[in-house]
Formats: sequence, C-alpha cells, structure tokens
Amino acid sequence: MMVKPIQILMVEDNPDDVDLTREALMDAKVHCRMQVVPDGVEALKFLRRQGAYHQAPSPDIILLDLNL
Repeated sequence: MMVKPIQILMVEDNPDDVDLTREALMDAKVHCRMQVVPDGVEALKFLRRQGAYHQAPSPDIILLDLNL
C-alpha cells in the first residue's frame, strides 16, 4: 500500500533553518513534501491559492517561524 506524503508548508526566511528542517525530516524518514514561503503574506497567498500558488497543495502541517 502506497502512503500519501504529508504536505508541509514552512514559513521561514532563513535558508539555513529550512535546510536544517529538511535534514531532520529526512533523518527521521518522514515521507513528506515541503513547500517553503518566506513570510506571512506569501503564506496567505499560498493558502488562498492566489497568483503563483494557484495549484498549491493544501498543507497538512504548517511550520511557522514565530519571529517573522
């Protein structure tokens, strides 16, 4: 049986933090697809499927940088 990957939306402006998160998910063998946006404005566009995000998947999990 094929398991559908978890859709993750990460709101993060620091590329190093994005890389660290990707590595942690790979090390934990989490079957996922991660989309990254740099700020809250882009996150809202993503969630509303506006503009360049018109075909964006609905995330199962949102990882939010609270310092943005």
